[in-house]
Amino acid sequence: MNNKRQKFELVETMKPAGDQPQAIEKLVRGLKEGHEHQTLLGVTGSGKTFSVANVIAEVQKPTLVIAHNKTLAAQLTNEFRELFPKNSVNYFVSYYDYYQPEAYMPASDTYI
Repeated sequence: MNNKRQKFELVETMKPAGDQPQAIEKLVRGLKEGHEHQTLLGVTGSGKTFSVANVIAEVQKPTLVIAHNKTLAAQLTNEFRELFPKNSVNYFVSYYDYYQPEAYMPASDTYI
């Protein structure tokens, strides 16, 4: 079995601009230092997706991107597929409105 991962290859003619290079550098450094949680904040159209794509290309790690609605998830999928055309970019939408873990009710001896 071949465990060698395909390199994440960002295909884009544009280069990071404005605040993007600094944001990318800080996120990459945080990941390399082992920070488990980081947040990238920016207004609509500020290049957050492009910045994250640059981080992925720099750190070469499989990445899970979570979106709060199906429309944004589809948009992100399309953008990442354009930015990483040689890599696998997948899309999953849960069809459940909410998650309710299984629980045992001892008073009625039932599982819900």
